[in-house]
Amino acid sequence: MSALGSGGHGAAIACTREQNVLGEGARWDARRDELLRVDIAAGRVYRDRVRDDGSLDPVRAYDVPGTVGALAPVDGDEGWLLAAGRGFVRLGPDGSRRTIAIVAPEGTRMNDGACDPQGRFWAGTLADDHRPGGGVLYRLHGSGRVDVMLDDLTISNGIDWSPDGGTMYLVDSGPRQIRAFAFDGRDGSLSAGRILVESPPDGGTPDGMTVDAGGDLWVAIFDAGSVHHYTPEGTLLEVLPIPARQCTSCAFGGPGLDRLYVTTATEGWSDAERGADRAAGLVYRLEAGATGVPARPFRPDPAWWASIAGARPAEGLGGR
Repeated sequence: MSALGSGGHGAAIACTREQNVLGEGARWDARRDELLRVDIAAGRVYRDRVRDDGSLDPVRAYDVPGTVGALAPVDGDEGWLLAAGRGFVRLGPDGSRRTIAIVAPEGTRMNDGACDPQGRFWAGTLADDHRPGGGVLYRLHGSGRVDVMLDDLTISNGIDWSPDGGTMYLVDSGPRQIRAFAFDGRDGSLSAGRILVESPPDGGTPDGMTVDAGGDLWVAIFDAGSVHHYTPEGTLLEVLPIPARQCTSCAFGGPGLDRLYVTTATEGWSDAERGADRAAGLVYRLEAGATGVPARPFRPDPAWWASIAGARPAEGLGGR
């Protein structure tokens, strides 16, 4: 495989027509065989079915007040766990919302997140002004307890784990870094943090990411119109071009989990700019030559989760 080649995957194909402002959070929900994704800025959650040819059929979209950064399936529940506004929210299939916790301070918002192999939900934040040190990584336990795991971030972004669960990868988009940590699944602790990849200033910004079944990293590169494929050691294997410059996240989906779906954005664009570049802000798919894994579900304590499901509906999510 060429170090900087396209890998012979063929051109990326657009799967949607609606231009997202900040498309993000692509995940495969194995419970329903659906691709999940969000538009952070629009406060919208999308569910899509995948046809045999890889194209997407919309199932439903949900509007959430404020912003929504990430979501995960929930074990024993037909709904989803959201990192939305400044905290955590349950979203029901009927669109109902229940606030779980508001954790982030004013002037910040929830961003990308995912569940670890043990079912704890990790989600990061960024400050509205993107100031260094304004981002935090939170961990939500199945008991409802929330812990601060890292507090020295700028834009906490893509997160995933190695197939053996021994390494956690985290993107901090501010300094354009992909970090790696030794991960202890028993207590969810981190140690031996190191910089795995640091992108040059003119090389775009690492954003959302996923780890395939073989342990390789696939990272959406914002402002570079590409997805980068890395080894677990951080060696760049290939660059996959995408027809939209603001690439934001990627996930393997479809019945065989062998197609890579890539979300894109039009953040900071005017309506005229969006109209002039209709390829921007769409979801793309390509044959990646690898197989992924479904989104890991959040695993709540049943008694605690029942109290959440019976709580009053959310009126605000602590967003701006």
